[in-house]
Amino acid sequence: MSDHQEDSELERLPDDWERALALVAHPDDLEYGTASAVARWTSEGKTVSYVLATRGEAGLDRPPDETGPLREAEQRRAAAVVGVETVEFLDYRDGMIEYGLPLRRDLARAIRRHRPHVVLTLNRSDTWGGPSFNMADHRHVGLAVLDAVRDAANRWIFPELLEEGHEPWADVALVAFMGSPTPTHALDVTGFLDRGIASLREHKVYLEHTGTDPDTMLRSWAEEAGRALGVEHALTFEVVRP
Repeated sequence: MSDHQEDSELERLPDDWERALALVAHPDDLEYGTASAVARWTSEGKTVSYVLATRGEAGLDRPPDETGPLREAEQRRAAAVVGVETVEFLDYRDGMIEYGLPLRRDLARAIRRHRPHVVLTLNRSDTWGGPSFNMADHRHVGLAVLDAVRDAANRWIFPELLEEGHEPWADVALVAFMGSPTPTHALDVTGFLDRGIASLREHKVYLEHTGTDPDTMLRSWAEEAGRALGVEHALTFEVVRP
């Protein structure tokens, strides 16, 4: 986890919106912190939908055809804990996502279908702010999300989406990157951290595989970000505006 910027440099994440769409690579990408924000937003009546590029089938030491359905089920349970009803999968191969036109097209299609005001995705940077290299799936999806937001707004890009009945959508106000080493904004999640932790705990088999302690990890991150924002618990995001 990266060092957070000083309080004076962190703006509060805007909350004047109705619908958010999370576009990430794997089951559990959203549960490493962001689920606490989702719990807050859904409690306020906002709609948050999840679209995942893969089913995480390469994430366990067992055959992919067994792992994929298991991790999909864990993701659906994790989403339900924080009030998310819509969870979709694009069926890209876990660990082998390539940046390119097919990925941009599929993400643009999702944006046009869900018509969000805010798009959430994961850190697209090479690292997490330290020596740990960020894997290709995260980097490629994050970059493609930025392009897909503009693609979704332009009727002349991917005209086949129009033929499918997906009209352009140009009302994405911001893209928020979770886990960025260069955060610009923060969100107070005081009172919602426990639901975020419970959401991550639904990835039971995956956590057993990694040996992760959700409570200790998420609580320490939220406390660190909270100190930067001047609250008990917070999350940080890098915000880019289309």
